[in-house]
Amino acid sequence: MNKRFVFGIGLLLCALFGYSILLTASEPEPAKLHHVSSEVCANCHAEIYRQWRGSMHAQSTALSDPIHEVFYRQEVGDPRQEGMKHLQSGTFPICLQCHAPNAAIDQTTKLDAHTAYSEGVNCVACHTLARFKGTQGDDGELLRVGMQAYERSEVLQGPLGMNNALADLLASSDDLFGGAGLAVSDSQRPNPHLGAPVTLDGKTIPALSMEGNPRLMKSSDICMGCHDQRNNPHGVPLCQTGDEFRASGSQVTCLSCHMPINAGLADHSMPGGHIPSMVARGVLFDVDVERAGDTLQTTVTLKNPLPHAMPTGAPFRNVYFKLMAYDSSGTLLWQNAEGHPSQDDPQAYLSYALADADGQPAPPPTATQPGDDTRLQPHEERNLVYEIPASGVVLVRGELYYNLLWPSLVERFSHLPKELTDPMQIAVAERLITSE
Repeated sequence: MNKRFVFGIGLLLCALFGYSILLTASEPEPAKLHHVSSEVCANCHAEIYRQWRGSMHAQSTALSDPIHEVFYRQEVGDPRQEGMKHLQSGTFPICLQCHAPNAAIDQTTKLDAHTAYSEGVNCVACHTLARFKGTQGDDGELLRVGMQAYERSEVLQGPLGMNNALADLLASSDDLFGGAGLAVSDSQRPNPHLGAPVTLDGKTIPALSMEGNPRLMKSSDICMGCHDQRNNPHGVPLCQTGDEFRASGSQVTCLSCHMPINAGLADHSMPGGHIPSMVARGVLFDVDVERAGDTLQTTVTLKNPLPHAMPTGAPFRNVYFKLMAYDSSGTLLWQNAEGHPSQDDPQAYLSYALADADGQPAPPPTATQPGDDTRLQPHEERNLVYEIPASGVVLVRGELYYNLLWPSLVERFSHLPKELTDPMQIAVAERLITSE
């Protein structure tokens, strides 16, 4: 056989083989479910997407939440860099298990590398959770945080699922009507949750099979992986909402308040401590005044109707009130605190303090012991009595405030937007004083 012919055939085979390798290598890998962006979900679930987009879940990463970013950069570093470690322990940042769960699954710290990372707690982060394993071991030690606390599924989980199996059985049988009348769905839109890709408005939506999982999706367990209890590296409890909830004995789920049904949809804005109207619902505040000689016996009532502490969540959240007395011209005659009540009237300041080994105030990452906890515990009612000089007073007014940060952090983080550092007024109570 001609050597040139053989050589030519060999070159051709090598070229074809090389091309096949190149072609195979250039083909995209099948999309991983936890890489699916919430923007995909928005094609059908526009209103739910709009609600979620404005939620703190959508802003949970150090790319979007300025308060979290401050602590992340202090304890870890740049959220746009790969290979970052918790500076003190040298381990993968545990905070990503809650704040950037899809990145945590891939053990990556470059949060801008994928849309599903930067979206924080997005649709698939919650809807791929299959079973809550708990956060603690038998000895009470905190073992699992965030995504670690769950078994995950490669099938989307929903409170109901599709429930179309019976219709499929009848459609494939000799049933005259092929399952018609079961009302499995009242929509004729193509549905990717049935297990096959669909084309919608010119866009290809991948297959996103869904099954029902009400035991998780309709219970507080869906929240507890991240909102149970969080300890810092020294074992000091930080967020404690789960412990507080269990201590309350309540059977009401977290979803009842934080995802109420509105216009037939569960509210995916999931309002919490950043929403003034939500915080205002979480505490009863009132003032009663009785004249007693030359003084006004004034009782400030604070009641927590919630199945967790008020405030709860991040330990630097706090509540305080100002109590004031005015004359007929609106001139201030008396107040319970000249400045912030944390110094001038500690009983008017509700917070969970953290301390160092010497008992001095310490920030969450470095605290070695809990400090005083003056928050309202679940369902607690507290009455605080003040004696106000009655002379000239025609109005007693109380104002209740909620703040996302301790006063010391407000001063330290002065670069943050004022809507994060300024106190929110969440309640007012006034009592006119009649002359006798």
